[in-house]
Amino acid sequence: MLLFDEADSVFGKRTEVRNSVDRYVNLEVNYLLQRIERFDGVVILTTNLDKGIDDAFARRIRFKIDFPLPNAEARRRLWRALIPQQVPLSKNVDMEALAQEYELSGGHIKEVVLRAASLALQNGGVVNQEILKRCSNAEYRKLGKLIAQNEEMMR
Repeated sequence: MLLFDEADSVFGKRTEVRNSVDRYVNLEVNYLLQRIERFDGVVILTTNLDKGIDDAFARRIRFKIDFPLPNAEARRRLWRALIPQQVPLSKNVDMEALAQEYELSGGHIKEVVLRAASLALQNGGVVNQEILKRCSNAEYRKLGKLIAQNEEMMR
């Protein structure tokens, strides 16, 4: 079994050759395609950008499994699971509200939690709702998502 995480970066679309770098990238993609054609096992590709996969690879993918964003209940459980027990939480932390307000994947919630813990360490060591919301808003901006007007005022 072969696993290629972030496959779009390895199996990206071949481009028009404008310089020697483009030529070698295209050669590498061609080589990988040939090697995978000969591989007699299971190949798993993971990506958040399936449109970035080269068409020749995409045609050979037999099964595609889409993992949608978790619903509010799953996000609430993720918030609880991803905040380590050792991290001091303020009593005002409302994971239900965070789960309802922010449509984030588990990976993005983890990023928010890490950023919030880092900020909390700089400001007394306690993670509170304001820090979590500020970090969630930052994650939304990073993803190019719109932040509700009243949420933006919390920054």
